[in-house]
Amino acid sequence: MKIAAVKVIVTCPGRNFVTLKITTDQGVHGIGDATLNGRELAVVSYLQDHVADCLVGRDAGAIEDIWQYLYRGCYWRRGPVTMAAIGAVDTALWDIKAKAAGMPLYELLGGRSRRGVMVYGHASGRDIEETSDEVARYIELGYRAIRAQSGVPGMDSTYGVSADRMYYEPADAALPTENVWSTEKYLDHVPKLFDRLRERFGFGHHLLHDVHHRLTPMEAARLGISLEDYRLFWMEDPTPVENQEAFRLIRKHTVTPLAVGEIFNTVWDCKDLLSEQLIDYIRTTVTHAGGITHLRRIADLAAMYQIRTGCHGATDLSPVCMGAALHFDTWAPNFGIQEYMLHTEPTDEVFPHDYRFSEGELHAGESPGHGVDIDERLAAKYPYRKAYLPVNRLRDGTMWNW
Repeated sequence: MKIAAVKVIVTCPGRNFVTLKITTDQGVHGIGDATLNGRELAVVSYLQDHVADCLVGRDAGAIEDIWQYLYRGCYWRRGPVTMAAIGAVDTALWDIKAKAAGMPLYELLGGRSRRGVMVYGHASGRDIEETSDEVARYIELGYRAIRAQSGVPGMDSTYGVSADRMYYEPADAALPTENVWSTEKYLDHVPKLFDRLRERFGFGHHLLHDVHHRLTPMEAARLGISLEDYRLFWMEDPTPVENQEAFRLIRKHTVTPLAVGEIFNTVWDCKDLLSEQLIDYIRTTVTHAGGITHLRRIADLAAMYQIRTGCHGATDLSPVCMGAALHFDTWAPNFGIQEYMLHTEPTDEVFPHDYRFSEGELHAGESPGHGVDIDERLAAKYPYRKAYLPVNRLRDGTMWNW
C-alpha cells in the first residue's frame, strides 16, 4: 500500500485538537493525534508545510523507515513540535497496518500483557473537604486510583482545581491568564490534604498528586518526606526536569515514588533518569514522544531498570491518543498506570471510539486498528479557537513555573 493522501484536521469541540489522517491507494486510512496544547498551529504548519508532501507515494507499511526518515532526515530534530508531528504520522501508520492485518493494534504489537489497564481520575476541590468528596465520587464510579489536588488557603487559584470537576481544561483564554503561587502555603497545606484522605478512605485506594514542576529539589524532597506516611502511588513532576541531576537530590532524601516525563519528547530526555533509577514511573505519551515506535523504545529502556509506564492522558490529548495509548498499555510488560480524564460529549462524538471503562480499568477495543476514528463533517462544525495555558508568578511578581 502506498500513501495517497495526507490531511490535517483542526477541530475544537470544547478544546483544540489536531488530527492527522493518512489514506492509502487501497482506501485504508489511519489517524494520529498531533495536538500540542497552546501551540497547536505550529504542528499544523509543520505537518502541512514540511511533512505531508514527503509522505505521498511512500510505502505505508514501512513504519520504521518513515520514522527514521522524519527524525534523522531533519537536521533540526527533536523538540515538541517535531516529535508531535512524527508521533501523529507514526500512530496513523500503525492504525493502517493493524487495519490491513485485520487485528486490533495490541495484537500487532505482540499481544496482551494484561486483561485491562488500570487508570486514575482527577479529584479536585476548592478546599480539603471538597476534594475529599470528589475522591469519594471517583471511588463510587469504580476508580481504584485517584489523583487529588486541593485549593490552598490564601491563593486565589491552584493548578488542577477547576469549577468543572470532570472536564478540567487549563487552556482557558485567548491570552494567558496569570496565577499567583506561594510555595510556603502549598508545602504547609498538601500533607493536611492526604492526612484527611487517608483518615476518611484508609489505604484501599491508590492516591496520586501532581506538583507541576513548582518546587526546588530540596523543597520537593521535603514534600516527599512529609507524604511518606500516606503511601502515595506517586508524586508527579516535583521539580523542573531541565536539570535531571536535581532528581538525585530528591531521591537521596525520600522514598515517595516519583513520576515525570509528560513534557519529554525522546528517549534522550529521560535516559539518565531511567538508567540511574531516579524515577519510578515514566509519563511520556504516544503523541508527544514520536508515536508508538519511539514510545516502545522508552518503555523497553525503562523496563531494564524496573521502571514502569504512567502515560500522560489529560484532555489536551484527543481520544485518538487515548485509543493508541491503551493498545500500547495492553501490550507493555512494564505498564504501571494510565491517566484518564473524561472528554466532553462533543469530543466523544467527533472522535467515535471503541475503548470502554469498567471497574477502574480501561479496555482497548477489538476492532482492527487502534479503534478511534474522526467524524470530519462534525469536526468541521467546531472551528479552531485560540486558547493559551496560564502563566504563573510568585507573590512578588517573579515569573515561575506553570
